[in-house]
Amino acid sequence: MEEDLRALLLADSGVSSHAGARVNFGAHPQGQPFPAVVLNTISDNEGYTLQGPNGIAQARVQVDCYADSYGAAKQLSRAVRSLLSGYQHGAFQGVFLAGSRDSREGGSNDAVRPYRTSMDFLVQFTTT
Repeated sequence: MEEDLRALLLADSGVSSHAGARVNFGAHPQGQPFPAVVLNTISDNEGYTLQGPNGIAQARVQVDCYADSYGAAKQLSRAVRSLLSGYQHGAFQGVFLAGSRDSREGGSNDAVRPYRTSMDFLVQFTTT
């Protein structure tokens, strides 16, 4: 799921027009410019029936959109949201926005602290 989700974001012209190829799981590479998207799997649960796994799982994925200004972070988040909210294709059975929030990274130097818009998506996908 992680590889497919990252590939989906990289292939979208709306997302890439803001972030280029800067879409990564786990962390934004140090020294790389913003805007960027960082993905983190918060939870990943396999579906079951009484006979065992049913081949459908659900993950909660946090999508952080970073930029040097609040407006740029918000524009990137809108592109991501436009793509993912309600998305259904291939192994993705459905992607649903569960919530969002705005913040700014910590640190003592305001000039280099990026702005962040975070969104949580529930991603239902087939595992087989």
